[in-house]
Amino acid sequence: MKTLDEILLGEIDGFRELGHKFLTGEVSKMDFKGASGGMGVYAHRNGKECMIRFRIHSGIAEIHALQFIYDYAAKYGGKDIHLTTRQAIQLHGINIDQVCEVMEAGIKRGVYTRGSGGNFPRNVAISPLSGVEKGEAFDVSPYALAVGDHFLQKIYTYKLPRKLKVSFSNNAEDESHAGAVDLGFVAVIEDGKEYFKVYVAGGLGRNSKLGLEYPELIQPEDVLYHVEAATRIFMSEGDYQNKNKARMRYIVDRMGAEEFMKCYKEHLKDVKEKEVLTLSIDKKDYNKAGVKTDVKSSRLTEQKQEGLYCVYVHPVGGQLSLDDLKLMIELLKDIPEAEMRLAMSEGFYIRNLNGPEAEKVLDLTKHIGGETRLERSVACIGVPTCQIGILESQETLKEVIAYFKEKNFTEDVLPQIHISGCPNSCSAHEIGVIGFCGKKLNVQGEVKDAFELHLGGKLGVGEAKLADYCGDITRENLPEFLYEIGLDLIKTKKEFYHWLEDCKPQVEGILDRYMIK
Repeated sequence: MKTLDEILLGEIDGFRELGHKFLTGEVSKMDFKGASGGMGVYAHRNGKECMIRFRIHSGIAEIHALQFIYDYAAKYGGKDIHLTTRQAIQLHGINIDQVCEVMEAGIKRGVYTRGSGGNFPRNVAISPLSGVEKGEAFDVSPYALAVGDHFLQKIYTYKLPRKLKVSFSNNAEDESHAGAVDLGFVAVIEDGKEYFKVYVAGGLGRNSKLGLEYPELIQPEDVLYHVEAATRIFMSEGDYQNKNKARMRYIVDRMGAEEFMKCYKEHLKDVKEKEVLTLSIDKKDYNKAGVKTDVKSSRLTEQKQEGLYCVYVHPVGGQLSLDDLKLMIELLKDIPEAEMRLAMSEGFYIRNLNGPEAEKVLDLTKHIGGETRLERSVACIGVPTCQIGILESQETLKEVIAYFKEKNFTEDVLPQIHISGCPNSCSAHEIGVIGFCGKKLNVQGEVKDAFELHLGGKLGVGEAKLADYCGDITRENLPEFLYEIGLDLIKTKKEFYHWLEDCKPQVEGILDRYMIK
């Protein structure tokens, strides 16, 4: 019997041939996309270059994987890598032969791309501070890694209607979006025991939905039974004909919530009767000696382990230069027990730092960005890279940050914003406090770049809600619109969410001035 690596290596020559047929026009853009996504590859909008996405399992970025990505990005003349909103890493602007070269080398080094796109289970997401966060229920990392390995070991066998997203959160704040994905697990403590609260059939994009709450808390060792039940209901009830309705949330629309949950339970019962998937988890101990620091920074987080810290780093739009990637690799090598974990916000944490080490990392990374929440905003890759993108998300974010710098506005009053270049919601704009979704609009006889404005999105157990659509704004007016909100936040001395609720006349006045009529 062939090993996983042998099977995946055996796919590459056929994919290379398909890629060259796409370049010569023998294979259409959509046919190539249908096959390439499952390999973790997408063609750029220009039809000549490609992106390859590495499965950084649950965003736990090990040195060997970072070094591998750096080496090949440098070899191909790249200037940066892209950190995604699902804790993966993308390398852009390479040709099909380079794609196949890095894919083959990656498999041999334990760095995989298979199934990181297309109709496959995607990277399993987790709260990036899991294991070290104060107030967490428990560390969900080992459970997420076990699910990721479960998917990877049979990744080439899946025939799903569309993608399947699974997330784990370590507390009710739900940093991993567990309440708004196909299958989400939120860690809870009940009567002193560890459990997961489970959410099923959520998802963002067109027809966004929060997940249905499974009526019972589950034992952590039963996680894989629910993974298999969700996979089976998706395959048996999902729409294989209409791609636009091929996500799990549309099954709920068709069946109704009560019937869906009944069907889900039947699949779960069948899995438990026929398979043995009970997990046995070894939990990691954090025993590094701590040293306190008096330094204050919005990027510094105290760990629950006394005297240890995390430093958050946020390159604008998730675009991390190769020089800075090299710096991170060197820091991880130099600092004992340091870890790098990718966040769902296109940034990352360097964890397990004592006080002096945290001070050093803060100083060495201050040029990268992320000092305010606005600078930590999220933007999908967008035009001109994405095939289906409508607007330039990355450039729009840069325009906003530049505008605030021109105005010398340094107050950290605005929340993180989410900019998606199209309705696909790669920035998760529907669950952001401020979200934008790109479109083209006819404004007084002229076609203009515009964004839908979504306000008030929130995640969290018992508090989750999708943002409200509030109208459309032209791209050119977006920075000034946010600036005016910022001025009013300073004036009223309120946090943004309270400002939305308590200052409705000001909110409505600003919306009236900037929304396209």
